[in-house]
Amino acid sequence: MIRKLPTPDDHGLWDEVKRTIAPLKTNFHKDKTRPEKFTASKMLASSSHSSAQDNLYGFMPKPTARYAVPPLANFDRRLAQRLARGQLEPEARLDLHGDGVETARMKLLHFLSSQHQQGTRLVLVITGKGASPFSGHTLHGVKHFHAPEREGRLRRELTNWLHEEIFRLHVIGYQPSHPRHGGGGAFYVRLRRPAGQENGRDF
Repeated sequence: MIRKLPTPDDHGLWDEVKRTIAPLKTNFHKDKTRPEKFTASKMLASSSHSSAQDNLYGFMPKPTARYAVPPLANFDRRLAQRLARGQLEPEARLDLHGDGVETARMKLLHFLSSQHQQGTRLVLVITGKGASPFSGHTLHGVKHFHAPEREGRLRRELTNWLHEEIFRLHVIGYQPSHPRHGGGGAFYVRLRRPAGQENGRDF
């Protein structure tokens, strides 16, 4: 396709068109209109409104600080001695003897959580002594009951469970019980104070 070059008549027509064009009065490069200033109060109001709407629709949930669960601790000397002598009576007890491992774990967690919320401080958890040749031994001592040959399955699993974070939310520590409470087949478990009862009773 051959492009047609403009003729003198075309140039004359264009000159006539240019004479009819009037320039715009608005100067885009020197516009005196300034954007609205954002004061501190306006920014806070805008932020609060945005945050409220975001939370309303679930787009930006507020981050929550993760609670650091402390590790288990030994009982203080006075409490440990009183427990070893059988001088304290547990406020509640749970018997896991004969339960399967998974059932026992769920029952234990529910029991400790419930007792913790109720403000209970000392509970007894019965696991059974196991079927080892030494399970009928009645000697009592904190270290004696940690001998591997004396450990039944639930007894061993319970001490592992109590060190898990989900259990440490409720538990401060544990100790083998006195013979009159089950000896090697049971544990005293001390629970934390529930929130808002920091000044409650203690042993």
